[in-house]
Amino acid sequence: MLDDAQVEEVYRRLAREMPGRTPGAKGPKGQPDAFRSCISCMLSAQSLDRNTAAAARNLFALARTPTAMLALGEGQIAAAIKPCGLYNTKARNIRAFCSALLARHGGKVPETREALMALPGIGRKCADIVLSFTFGEDVIAVDTHVHRVCNRIGLTDAKTADRTAAQLERRSPAWALRDGHFWLIQFGKRICRARAPKCDLCPVAELCEFLAASGVEGQPSFSGRR
Repeated sequence: MLDDAQVEEVYRRLAREMPGRTPGAKGPKGQPDAFRSCISCMLSAQSLDRNTAAAARNLFALARTPTAMLALGEGQIAAAIKPCGLYNTKARNIRAFCSALLARHGGKVPETREALMALPGIGRKCADIVLSFTFGEDVIAVDTHVHRVCNRIGLTDAKTADRTAAQLERRSPAWALRDGHFWLIQFGKRICRARAPKCDLCPVAELCEFLAASGVEGQPSFSGRR
């Protein structure tokens, strides 16, 4: 992995090149409150964004609170969220989540990672998304793009997204935590793509473990200012 000084330099270059957090950002699921953000994260498992959005619209047209959601019944929930796939399992998880949320927190979504992850259906990624976008915590949520980028360039060395998130929390400078998710996901979509990464345009090419191992020669043509 990159050393501490190199990690800081990666973030500084990404901060110059990527837009970062935009005004009014609501997170990948675009929901206006913590409860619907949690539910939408659960719906997004193994689902395309457009299918998740369709399932969320259907479901929230019927219920927007834990109590109202439980009143629907598992079959109604499953029918509403069918576009996102795995709808029977997700319907059971949603009911379990709502029941636990009411029993343990009076229906209010908790504001700590530990409490969020103790609820059925909520993993590290979903917890961090809610903490960052709903509660304004400085935390880097790790999705597919962030996981790929971090392990490719050497910010982390982890086989799972949860382990990547844990390593990022330890290794990232405090000043980078607020916008780090945005810089990394934007970098992963624009430059460090899963297939055919644009290494010649990469602002961190000289620091990248993947590029060093590939033996590619030549200077990058990015617009970074050092």
